[in-house]
Amino acid sequence: MKDTHTLEAVGLTAGYDNKTILQNVNLSIPANKISIIIGANGCGKSTLLKTMSRLMKPTSGQALLDGKSIHTMPPKKLARVLGLLPQSPIVPEGITVADLVGRGRFPHQTLLKGWSKQDYEAVAEALDMMNIAEFADRSIDELSGGQRQRVWIAMALAQQTDILFLDEPTTYLDITYQIEILDLLMELNEKHGTTIVMVLHDINLSARYAHHLFAVKNGQLVAEGAPSDIVNEQLIEDIFSLKCRVMNDPVSNTPLILPIGKFHQ
Repeated sequence: MKDTHTLEAVGLTAGYDNKTILQNVNLSIPANKISIIIGANGCGKSTLLKTMSRLMKPTSGQALLDGKSIHTMPPKKLARVLGLLPQSPIVPEGITVADLVGRGRFPHQTLLKGWSKQDYEAVAEALDMMNIAEFADRSIDELSGGQRQRVWIAMALAQQTDILFLDEPTTYLDITYQIEILDLLMELNEKHGTTIVMVLHDINLSARYAHHLFAVKNGQLVAEGAPSDIVNEQLIEDIFSLKCRVMNDPVSNTPLILPIGKFHQ
């Protein structure tokens, strides 16, 4: 099992180009659980994820890992605990699948220590988990968007962190692969206790796969809790401006959102 860590935001405010996106957010990530951040486009979901993973620096407030600011921790030390798959990662030109996945092992290596047996095993396991071992020697440039996304997730898995952040991990994937990826992440959580925090657009998949939801609107946290406790018609209308019906999902026994739309009232 993975180690248990505390990860929290305290008065977190952040933005871009002198524009505030997040406003005084306070939250605590449930350890060893799957948390999903939901909200409309531009509400601050990705900004929250980036700021809590040190990809962005807050204008005020702090992101704390085990009580210490992540922005004062040595980068490699943080990277051994917390991994991040950003929304639009940049692919190094000409790099092979195996080489890219292998970069996930960087936090565990030193200048005086080459690749270990554990490094090779971690990469092989990540390739197998994502079902891309057959692409190991191929250039990333030759792959489809969905295949590339699975390579990036494999790199994050190879990092073998206790906490894993993923910003839209199912982007570019059809529904079959979306379910496959989310099932795999749930298996990772159940088998190893990995704390997983994701941003997802699909509210029904979020309700199905999350132990805990964070609902964000206009840069502020407006609701949080188990999907069955917080997802209702009023919340969906508040954060998405969408009228809907909420019923019980007969497959997962979680909330199922049925949009009404203009022509089906």
